Amino acid sequence: MKLIPYLMFFNGDCRAAFDFYASALGGELVAVITYGDMPSAPDQPPLPDAAKAQIAHVNLMAGGASIMGGDSIMGAGCDGSVQVDGRNDTTVNIEVDTVEEAERVFVALSAGGKVQMPLTETSWSQRFGMFHDRYGKPWMVNCNKPMP
Repeated sequence: MKLIPYLMFFNGDCRAAFDFYASALGGELVAVITYGDMPSAPDQPPLPDAAKAQIAHVNLMAGGASIMGGDSIMGAGCDGSVQVDGRNDTTVNIEVDTVEEAERVFVALSAGGKVQMPLTETSWSQRFGMFHDRYGKPWMVNCNKPMP
């Protein structure tokens, strides 16, 4: 199991921030996926063009450590028309090796909390889900698909 900080951006500046972090830390962006790169869910409304270019997921590796992030395309600030200042949404991503471990950890930590996204298969993972725990802290559980 790995615990990885996940930085959420609300003004569409995730890519610029991670380019800066990679330069400052001497790291490498090993994954950069935009919302336009992702397949849409069957019941999902079409994304606005401004949202398609924003970062859905980025992973920076530096010195054997990992930090992840993405742009929020929900709410104010997603299209650049409103600047969101002072918001600090850092999530801890729990990366596990098996579906069974993902399900166990998701159920245990989300008990008494509020599920934001039920644990389900996604385009990049065997299981992924998000929730706020009973103390209001955000978490992600991620069991990645094997890399080609």
